[in-house]
Amino acid sequence: MNLLNSINSPDDLRKLARSQLKPLADELRHFVIDSVSKTGGHLSSNLGTVELTIALHYVFQTPEDRLVWDVGHQTYPHKILTGRRDRMHTLRQLNGISGFPRRVESEYDTFGTAHSSTSISAALGMALAARTKGEDRHSVAIIGDGSMTAGMAFEALNNAGVYDDINLLVILNDNDMSISPPVGALNRYLARLMSGKFYAAARNVGKSVLPPPMLELAKRFEEHAKGMIVPATMFEEFGFNYIGPIDGHDLDSLVPTLQNLKKLKGPQFLHVVTKKGQGYKLAEADPILYHGPGKFNPAEGIKPAATPAKQTYTQVFGQWLCDMAAADQRLIGITPAMREGSGMVEFEQKFPARYYDVGIAEQHSVTFAAGMACEGLKPVVAIYSTFLQRAYDQLIHDVALQNLDVTFALDRAGLVGADGATHAGNYDLAYLRCIPNMVVMAASDENECRQMLSTGFHYPGPAAIRYPRGAGIGAAIAPDLTTLTIGKAELRRQGQRIAILAFGSMLQASLKAAENLDATVVNMRFVKPLDSAMLVSIAASHDVLVTVEEGTVMGGAGSAVAEAMADAGISKPLLILGLPDQFVDHGDPAILLAQCGLDAPGIEAAIRKKFGSDAPKLVVNN
Repeated sequence: MNLLNSINSPDDLRKLARSQLKPLADELRHFVIDSVSKTGGHLSSNLGTVELTIALHYVFQTPEDRLVWDVGHQTYPHKILTGRRDRMHTLRQLNGISGFPRRVESEYDTFGTAHSSTSISAALGMALAARTKGEDRHSVAIIGDGSMTAGMAFEALNNAGVYDDINLLVILNDNDMSISPPVGALNRYLARLMSGKFYAAARNVGKSVLPPPMLELAKRFEEHAKGMIVPATMFEEFGFNYIGPIDGHDLDSLVPTLQNLKKLKGPQFLHVVTKKGQGYKLAEADPILYHGPGKFNPAEGIKPAATPAKQTYTQVFGQWLCDMAAADQRLIGITPAMREGSGMVEFEQKFPARYYDVGIAEQHSVTFAAGMACEGLKPVVAIYSTFLQRAYDQLIHDVALQNLDVTFALDRAGLVGADGATHAGNYDLAYLRCIPNMVVMAASDENECRQMLSTGFHYPGPAAIRYPRGAGIGAAIAPDLTTLTIGKAELRRQGQRIAILAFGSMLQASLKAAENLDATVVNMRFVKPLDSAMLVSIAASHDVLVTVEEGTVMGGAGSAVAEAMADAGISKPLLILGLPDQFVDHGDPAILLAQCGLDAPGIEAAIRKKFGSDAPKLVVNN
């Protein structure tokens, strides 16, 4: 690690000789493997961007030149080269560095992200800001091939292509195809030629010398000649100068090509081909398994758990989807590029004709489902809570407004731990319950999750079932496909004076807190419609009410209870517990919940603080 240990910033990197870059790449790749094996995190994607990251920081004057990474789960090499090498052992841990770019973490993280397809828009904004301010600097967007499936990327390309005086480079990191023979010496030569001054000058001379008919003929010949070798035509039509594809692991190709592109004005598009897991054979062989591993021994690789763990909610959903599909031929499974994450692998294998992965296109996935529902099918959209936010307009206008029969399975609801604020599903209860025609449910255990999925599926309108990331409580799961009565809560513990209304994942902590308080606990189950009859009954027999939810307090389930109490004319003290009005950083989920006061001791302490140290006597503190 002699070379890597000497680099504390890109300035140090740029002092190296070109011949030292390849040994540095080897050291950097080894460091990434060793680091991730100890902390967990994204591995395959980061191994694939080692050389590209080195070349970018070597050629461009970062941070003055802006690098904008799409998604951001491939930025570990970037973090290591920009002064955070010694903090990589804190990756994704409480008070440690993030697994994604964050503006507050480093001046080299020019744009915070963790979702896809935002890089070109942001980089274009930066490039035009530089032009407006009279600053001579470059903006570079690094976007993966998967992220190019989202409409936002093409909206940005369409916008960028009309500005021929900006310093904008879009790099397509294509890691979904093998590095085949065309991506070799010939393509390296073509890339250098097309990015060089001679090629650019020749085109400009042609524009000024050739008469219009001949100029148009030459232009068409150029486009089609390039198109026979490279997939240039589409990006050229957007107004970009297309270069590539080139080998993204070949520094002898990357560096000179980037150096040439840096000299050109106008929107440039560089297509590089990389391999996920590059340099670590186990990750190369199974990049999906090594996409986001926990801790592991690099010499042995990822080993299966010695004993079966509790079933995760994702697994519960996956099994339910297969069971319900077998029972109802109308079921259609839809995912926006999250087959593994949403637990749909088995469903795709068993029901390939009814499985649709629409790519990273959340907006499209929802309207696509709406179209199927119009034709009498019953689509189930498996989507993370945080990703559904991207399709909010479609959810309202294309599904709910038309009262279409679409079921939304919202994985990763609430805090998600190491992925942090960008992936947390903290807002779905607030943003869903205000939409007419929606039924909104929150599962408290694995069996209830299965029942709610069946309930939402059979409801003839839009329904959402939210469930947390990770394993459940170990509840026994009935194999049938029973449903719940819509809008009906469940009394779980009878106590005195204090009534805790628990929503979803907060039920178990509420039950524990209730033991010391001798409080009543209601498993509310439904955020919309709320069980108003249960609320009236509980309010009549208790002195104070407490709501607990793993979602934002503002506008969430507690707010729904407050509104219902006001409508019913109930005047009782109400304490609303939930996530605060701030973004919650990454860390261990249990620690984060405790910090937010949503573990059993925190719930009990909040109740005692609000209603007096001897809570059962209910000395209300103003």
